[in-house]
Amino acid sequence: IGQFFILSPRGDTIINKDFRGDAIPGQQDLFFRKVKFWDKGDSPPVFQIDDISYIFIRRNQLLIVCTTKYNVSPSATIELLNRMAKVFKDYCGVLTEESIRKNFILIYELLDEMLDYGYPQITSTEMLKNCVHNEAVVVAKPSMTSVMGTIGSGTKSANAANVPITMMNTRGGANKNEIYVDIVERLTILFSNTGYVVNSSIDGSIMMKSFLSGNPELRLALNEDLVIGKGNGSYGSVVLDDCNFHECVHLDEFESSRTLHFLPPVPLGNPELRLALNEDLVIGKGNGSYGSVVLDDCNFHECVHLDEFESSRTLHFLPPDGEFAVLNYRITADYRAPFKLYPTIEESGTYKVDVIIVLRADIPEANYGSNVTLRLPVPRNTVSVLPEFSIEMPGCSAEYNANEKKVLFNIRKFNGSSEISLRARITLDTPVTAAHKKEIGPISMSFEIPMYNVSNLQVRYLRISETHKSYNPCRW
Repeated sequence: IGQFFILSPRGDTIINKDFRGDAIPGQQDLFFRKVKFWDKGDSPPVFQIDDISYIFIRRNQLLIVCTTKYNVSPSATIELLNRMAKVFKDYCGVLTEESIRKNFILIYELLDEMLDYGYPQITSTEMLKNCVHNEAVVVAKPSMTSVMGTIGSGTKSANAANVPITMMNTRGGANKNEIYVDIVERLTILFSNTGYVVNSSIDGSIMMKSFLSGNPELRLALNEDLVIGKGNGSYGSVVLDDCNFHECVHLDEFESSRTLHFLPPVPLGNPELRLALNEDLVIGKGNGSYGSVVLDDCNFHECVHLDEFESSRTLHFLPPDGEFAVLNYRITADYRAPFKLYPTIEESGTYKVDVIIVLRADIPEANYGSNVTLRLPVPRNTVSVLPEFSIEMPGCSAEYNANEKKVLFNIRKFNGSSEISLRARITLDTPVTAAHKKEIGPISMSFEIPMYNVSNLQVRYLRISETHKSYNPCRW
């Protein structure tokens, strides 16, 4: 790595480190202009300018970038940037422009320990604790009370875990044995113009951050009927509601390998037989309280022990310092989309066309979508756009970005089992034609749904292996 820098959303250089002394002046401005004014769409995470490779990731609108003149592995470098971003978040509490500006001395100290002359050395939060001596300046977290509303006694906002790890034993001036567990899922859904799902996938993680003293062993139990990596096998995934076996069948290997062995009741020879069924066969669990969940593939954190996972879907491990993903998983099976869009286009005049979008929340009434944003591209020859909401809701806003030719609808809080109609009155500089209508869309949507996951993956329990009577941990 030749140079490392972090840029703000405006292109200001917040952090800049030249590891090899071969950096060219003005690289930050050159990079930002290239990314900001990329020819078509968003810029790729890796590109070259004058034989210099630029590799970057985005975090909370920040651009975390490294440059190199050598033939390095792009995937390994992106992984390095991801780990560096994780370390910055662990030590600063949150990864924002304000936190980095207030903790720039700490960031530079971390960079000196993580890379030496451009070569990666240490990216483990736990190992860096012995090398880093600066304390973090805590940045005030934004209040989510008005959006979150009333939540359960065993639940806190995800922002509650955004505390520097150096303060893990002195939070609020007293020792607090706390552990935070969160299931985070990112949905990607593509609808046709008729409302049918063309493609869908879920990329999820079980995130954990531990503030427990003594580093006790943890036991995390998932759905009992969880099926992993077998949904796309040659036999397909099969769920039987119930079944029974002949009295001669032995079932001692059935749970582990779905194999039956028995002596058939025939008079001649009576040899022992072994009959293997589908490896992904699920019996009597498809109607369980947690539902049947099939993961296409997954990976576990290196600290997780899997010796009990096959039999009881239980993970046990010693949690490392900082935030980490216990489990990452991917699902491509059909699932119920939390939101549905029904767009229609109407001509309201020779130069005017209206786009009506009916947005419905197919989630329980107890849940809600927050920070819901709809982006509607409009024709290139649009003169003006008047966006409207069918009903007035607090925290709603709409605007037309003339430079990007997009209409933005923002809904701060959208309750479950509700519906709203959005309208964009578009005025063109030429008469409306079929070609103009084809330039409208596709509509994109981003949102967050606290305390709700689409996959039905559940944490049945989290047990802490500490028997001392005075040890009273809090699980969030």
